[in-house]
Amino acid sequence: MKTVLFAGAMCLCAAPTWAQDQMTLLLDWFVNPDHGPVIIAQEKGYFADIGLSVDVIAPADPSNPPKMVATGQADLAISYQPQLHLHIHEGLPLQRVGTLIATPLNCLLTLANGPIKSPGDLKGGKVGFSVGGVEEAVLGHVLKTHGLTLDDVELINVNWSLSPALMSGQVDAVIGAFRNFELNQMDIESVPGRCFYVEEEGLPPYDELIYIANSETMDTDMIRRFLAATEKATQYIINHPDDAWQIFSGTAPELQDTLNERAWADTLPRFALRPMAMDAARYDAFEKFLHEADLIPNVNPVSKIAIDVTAQ
Repeated sequence: MKTVLFAGAMCLCAAPTWAQDQMTLLLDWFVNPDHGPVIIAQEKGYFADIGLSVDVIAPADPSNPPKMVATGQADLAISYQPQLHLHIHEGLPLQRVGTLIATPLNCLLTLANGPIKSPGDLKGGKVGFSVGGVEEAVLGHVLKTHGLTLDDVELINVNWSLSPALMSGQVDAVIGAFRNFELNQMDIESVPGRCFYVEEEGLPPYDELIYIANSETMDTDMIRRFLAATEKATQYIINHPDDAWQIFSGTAPELQDTLNERAWADTLPRFALRPMAMDAARYDAFEKFLHEADLIPNVNPVSKIAIDVTAQ
């Protein structure tokens, strides 16, 4: 089944033969392999099978989805665990209700053939970033494990041009690069990169991509059904990776390239096999990390940040 991809938004509406519950999901960015379980669940009819008609929308502005869920303009959004903690402290009524990518993707990226063999080699160097706050805290923690501080490097906002800034020599490293995309992008450009994985550099492990809902108005029954469908889709992807890739890439011509195909293979082992499962200790540890980095004023209980929808 082919799907039409529109700039700024993609609607993957099932064609049910009976009345179904309507749900709107906002993606974190344009459609890419990170969203594999959602697209496969739609294309394989798993949402329709459990009485859901899901509109999947790619935002024109990636900062908008959490705000739109908080104001009741969507039922769910895909977001990032680190950002969720900050949004809650900003007063947005949001909670994590499920997991999409269960490991960090972020890394400190340098040139494989360059002079930076360790984060400790960045003293006096330039580090590019896209989003302030969390990325700076992550970088600061990585540098600290190597005896450096943020004062030892020059931070440069390269917007979303992380790998181009690194490949062109504008910076010596970038923080916020995704290991399943930027590494492949650089290799395809014949400028191989080296990732220093943040969870191996002292950072608490976390869920990179999560599903968030409005803590005051969420429909837990619909969310449970949605997550059950994406879990079934994940099982299909793991069992049939090549067939799943053909289905996924067949939804839009722009997905049918080497970068997306390689990113697909690298993302598969990172999908949450149990999207409803919740690791409370993981959320508690990251909340405390942000507090120690002075990014949040106090430590919220896990119950305010994330919930297990199976217990609701």
